[in-house]
Amino acid sequence: MLNASDSSFLVQDPGYLEHGGIDLSTEGAGLTTISQSVSKRLGFEEFRPGIGKIRQTGFAFGLESRLNKEQILALWLDTVEMGRGPDGWMTGLFHSSQSIYGRSPSELSDQEYHRLLAVLIAPGQFRLLEDDEALADRASRIARLVSGDCRPDGQRDVWLDGCA
Repeated sequence: MLNASDSSFLVQDPGYLEHGGIDLSTEGAGLTTISQSVSKRLGFEEFRPGIGKIRQTGFAFGLESRLNKEQILALWLDTVEMGRGPDGWMTGLFHSSQSIYGRSPSELSDQEYHRLLAVLIAPGQFRLLEDDEALADRASRIARLVSGDCRPDGQRDVWLDGCA
């Protein structure tokens, strides 16, 4: 059963359990929901903004009408881009956890899990295999968010500036 306190929801899509595919009001949600993210990866060979975002949103509504939240989340977790790992580009949270830490996500420390979550916003920018100050800063912001010590500064605060 999905739990609204799961840190992956708080970071990626805080209103995931309540919305039907889009979220234009939840603090920290940004403009792309988990459902839209899955839609982009599964519905497009080459995504182009503009009309593509409209099509992506329609695809997300379709996913939400045909699959339950657990199924959509499973697709997202399996297809999410995670950056460079020991064997090249990584896809999927579980695969990345195994590649980087040698353990499943449920076996990670909070700090390790927050590092994986931190990468999701910009997988090409952060370096899981190195000491990365920017990654450590983002993981720290996530830890503060999850503990309730801060909150995003508005709907578009996906970088968690409100938790700096």
